Amino acid sequence: MIEIIASGGLTGLVILLLSVTAVAFAVRFFLTIRREKIVPEKLAEDLRELLANGQLQAANDLCKKTPCPLASVVSMGLLENDGEWSDIEKTLEDAVSEQASHLFRKIEILSVIGNLAPMLGLLGTVLGMITAFQQIAATQGSAQGPELARGIYQALVTTVEGLLVAIPSIGLFAFFRNRIDLFMAELTTRIQSIFLPLKRYRRRLGNVSRSGGNPEKS
Repeated sequence: MIEIIASGGLTGLVILLLSVTAVAFAVRFFLTIRREKIVPEKLAEDLRELLANGQLQAANDLCKKTPCPLASVVSMGLLENDGEWSDIEKTLEDAVSEQASHLFRKIEILSVIGNLAPMLGLLGTVLGMITAFQQIAATQGSAQGPELARGIYQALVTTVEGLLVAIPSIGLFAFFRNRIDLFMAELTTRIQSIFLPLKRYRRRLGNVSRSGGNPEKS
């Protein structure tokens, strides 16, 4: 196996380095792009309880202590608490979109590797064929099979190496992209659930203000 990999030459070595990079990033994404890392269940419940009790500062402090996409979005929403509810909703939507974009940018490396690897394989193929035809030219067309085998062998090996790296990389990119879409949908639902008590309280407060009554009695 090592001999086959080595026969790819410098181009094959670069493809091998790309494969190691892809594996490293894939492992990292498997560990970080998880539900408990993006939408922690306990944090969501604690934040909802704090907002239901009107403890906005405590909720903000909790977000700072437990950094994650959920905490970041809630913090952004709390910063707009003095504004209109429509402003809060817009801020929350923008914050979720920002978190999604951040995660998509992280996994983009897999797409780059998936597109770069076959191009490098094609480069190795061309270089291998050049070597073969160079041998033909050097022998004035009398080159035998063994003399041409080295260049053709390199061409085939680099093509296979490029495809072996590209196919899993593109597949993993699609997997993580769908995973992020799923978690962002869950994040949006969780955020709506967390801010629902605050929305109801503000609506109640607005009704009381218009009627001139006590918010505790309405």
